[in-house]
Amino acid sequence: MRYFWPVPAFVIAIIVLTSCASTNTIQTRKQERAAAYASLPADMKAMVDQGQIKVGMPMDGVYMAWGAPAQVLQSENPAGAATTWLYNGGWIEETRFWARRHLETYYQPRTYVRAEVIFVNGVVQEWRTLPQPEY
Repeated sequence: MRYFWPVPAFVIAIIVLTSCASTNTIQTRKQERAAAYASLPADMKAMVDQGQIKVGMPMDGVYMAWGAPAQVLQSENPAGAATTWLYNGGWIEETRFWARRHLETYYQPRTYVRAEVIFVNGVVQEWRTLPQPEY
């Protein structure tokens, strides 16, 4: 008989995600790219410190504010070559079902594209956030 132990797996996933997130903060990314942070104008430094981005911000500023992208795409548009950074979001989906007279619970991670940032000539041309899909 096969039995799922979802709570320990769920707890482990939370611990792993939390530990990864705590080591990659805005502060650590600013230290990693201290020269790039120092060269930003005051308004962009303030935005980076708050985890925000804006049109005209260089790639280093976006990296410091939001971290590394999940995917990097290359394309071309009328303005020239473009680079798109995709950021993922996610959640844990719970499914319950009856199996052999007892209720089983299964947890499955779900991911989606949470935001995209388009760079032209190394600066943000446009960006947008996307809603979490409803399942």
